[in-house]
Amino acid sequence: MNKFLTAGALLGMLAVIVGAFGAHGLENLLSEHALQRFHTGVEYQFYHVAALLVVGILSTNHKQSPRSLRFSGIFFVSGIILFSGSLYLYAITGKTFFGIITPIGGLCFIAGWISLVFYGVKGSPDQV
Repeated sequence: MNKFLTAGALLGMLAVIVGAFGAHGLENLLSEHALQRFHTGVEYQFYHVAALLVVGILSTNHKQSPRSLRFSGIFFVSGIILFSGSLYLYAITGKTFFGIITPIGGLCFIAGWISLVFYGVKGSPDQV
């Protein structure tokens, strides 16, 4: 089983469901500003689902995924949960506490991209 392909597919499906819920179920319940926050969460979830799928595809070329790919996938999943999840909760509840979590998710996204850069630059995946 490829954990990152599976996680990417599940999180992609969830992004469609959450996005549709935001567009159709919340449009009359939330302010325009809150809806924009929610939409930002969906948008970034989709971007990083694509990155997670790339990590999953790249990892199929190895008997054991290089550390940089594993870290990249873990950071992308963590970023989706923390960044997008906190924006969803912040938009729905209005509780500013959730907004404090969002930058931590953003840092996870950055770390995921850095890990992917290491994989690309290193050349020999077994040494990453």
